[in-house]
Amino acid sequence: MKNLILRGIVVGPVQTNCYFLRNKTTGEILIIDPGAQEERIQAALAKLEGKPVGILLTHGHYDHICAANELREYYKIPVYAPKAEEKLMEDPMGNLSGAWSGTPYTVKADQWLEDGQEEILAGFSVTVLHTPGHTSGSCCYWLKEEGVCMSGDTVFCGSCGRTDLPTGSMSQMRDSLHRLFEILPEETQIFPGHGEETDAAFEKAHNPYL
Repeated sequence: MKNLILRGIVVGPVQTNCYFLRNKTTGEILIIDPGAQEERIQAALAKLEGKPVGILLTHGHYDHICAANELREYYKIPVYAPKAEEKLMEDPMGNLSGAWSGTPYTVKADQWLEDGQEEILAGFSVTVLHTPGHTSGSCCYWLKEEGVCMSGDTVFCGSCGRTDLPTGSMSQMRDSLHRLFEILPEETQIFPGHGEETDAAFEKAHNPYL
């Protein structure tokens, strides 16, 4: 990590990792998957003493999006999300907020992102990698220059996200994992939506779904 300070907290009932990517030079911060408890997220961001400039969502499930609207309004910053996930994010039953959280919740991104798209956000070059499987629109965010991939619920340490929820597919998940690890250098650090971090070399050697 050349210019990146990466921090995070665990939020919500299913222990979702919400990450903060802070640029050492500018102090700008990207928020990844703010799934719940916006006041805790705000408190954690205050300790980083930086300036939030954007929210990145890896996919549309409620446990990854349910503080996005509140933080967008509080910090006056845009939400970025994969275009292929637009319908799911705007459907309370599909994103499971209506069925599992008891409070229907939807998010409409300010900017929808496509596979392979590169954006400069908080001073970082961020590449969008479409990785369907957990959901049909799931993506990973690759910061190549920093050697980091934010994998959402596509890659877990030694595993992958479940595929039995709306728009999920195990065959797509396997294809996505193979494609992802053909792209990522082995030294890439991977930060998943749940559980502990891993790296591409470990997953190539040990992930049973590859």
